Amino acid sequence: GMIMKITVLGCGTSTGVPVIGCKCSICTSKDIKNKRTRSSLFITANGKNILIDTSTDLRYQALTHSIERIDAVLFTHHHADHIHGIDELRSFNMIQKGPIPCYGSEFTMDRIISMFNYIFTNDGNDSWKPELKTSLILSQFELFGLLVQPINVYHGRMQIFGYRIGGLAYITDCSSIPEDSKKMLDNLDVLILGALRHKPHPTHLNIHEAVDVGKELKPKRVILTHLSHNLEYAETNKTLPSGFELAYDGMEIEIG
Repeated sequence: GMIMKITVLGCGTSTGVPVIGCKCSICTSKDIKNKRTRSSLFITANGKNILIDTSTDLRYQALTHSIERIDAVLFTHHHADHIHGIDELRSFNMIQKGPIPCYGSEFTMDRIISMFNYIFTNDGNDSWKPELKTSLILSQFELFGLLVQPINVYHGRMQIFGYRIGGLAYITDCSSIPEDSKKMLDNLDVLILGALRHKPHPTHLNIHEAVDVGKELKPKRVILTHLSHNLEYAETNKTLPSGFELAYDGMEIEIG
């Protein structure tokens, strides 16, 4: 099969870590693995680059990882930390000289179009804004020879998408996974799953709940992302069962 190279561009929650103004031991930590930009994933396969979510930190992430081409964007949902880097896509348009296809649910894309109205309004000022081609998805579709399966999950009461691509599943903001979605998550090589903190939260799995989901789905490897400043990297990793670990910015994974 084909090799997918996966980079965790960011594994932080909506504030990022360190949090502005916070003096806690994790926000002041010298360990680079405790510095987290907003959650985003980058996948390279078949010579194409796919970005999942345009995080608030997209410019910094692209410069850090020398990303100079984005062939497609998959959006999970419309929350600020997952989309507010959307304007940075115009730098890629300038290099690529063409529109970038963006995929998401109808609800997500409608929200993005209204929030970033200037991008999607034809007012003759096109040189300073991204050129995006939106596609609404309901079910599995093919992208650059990969099968992309949107996975319905609940983020509080809101239904949003995770994505399965081959042996990889990426489910960031999630408080529960419906039974029919679990059926789409068997035989995974890698599950990247949101686990905000130790304490329960109304719209995110905590560490304990994410571990339970991982044990139920039995992927070969579980990587926890969308992490808050309550989780110290080394300390938290020590408490996780075998096959589970925290993500860190810049983490690279290959799936063959």
